[in-house]
Amino acid sequence: MGSIYLIRHGQASFGADDYDVLSPVGIRQAEVLGKHLEQLGISLDRCVSGSLRRQQHTANAALEHMSRAPALDVDEAFNEFDADAVIRTLLPDLLPEEPEALHILRNGAHNRAEFQRLFAKLIGRWISGEHDKPGLQSWQAYVEQVEGGLRRILEQATSKQNIAVFTSGGTITALLRLITGVPAAKAFELNWQIVNTSLSQLKFRGSEVSLASFNSHVHLQLLKAPELITYR
Repeated sequence: MGSIYLIRHGQASFGADDYDVLSPVGIRQAEVLGKHLEQLGISLDRCVSGSLRRQQHTANAALEHMSRAPALDVDEAFNEFDADAVIRTLLPDLLPEEPEALHILRNGAHNRAEFQRLFAKLIGRWISGEHDKPGLQSWQAYVEQVEGGLRRILEQATSKQNIAVFTSGGTITALLRLITGVPAAKAFELNWQIVNTSLSQLKFRGSEVSLASFNSHVHLQLLKAPELITYR
């Protein structure tokens, strides 16, 4: 059987003007991951990332620490869903019951717990399919986008290949939904636990795919540096 390693990007710049940039912690996480994969003797036959900078930077920073790594391919199917668009589009309908929501979401870095509570609420509306709006990609459409990326990988793969996919939490969540059949709401409960640069492993034979492991971040735990275990 072959393996697909789903790797979440390193810590991005939450609360900054441009989120899509790895923080110094994010760069360190990616470097630690690359060294860990090298020590494990995992030889990658193919590497893919979404087109987001944080995804590609994570890939490049990790691969620099591996003695034999293939060139990085880019497939936008593995991009994160547009969280800003979800918030912007669905927030107005939420304001009557959450009048402070706009202020909290604009200042999320200063009140992370409340930001997460409101964000989870908006995501719950999005994945329900009951609040679809013109111009906003639906959850179902996003899952189909990710499924297309997975299908392309499988079509091009040969047996026993090791393939790394540098991506984001939402993409991994969509794949969990596709592969395990877990309800979307339960999949997102797992999403909130996905650590930056964690590894989730899929095993495949032909078009058959199964989940072998989820959210492993032993490469960070072994350093005994709690500041390296982050979720954004």
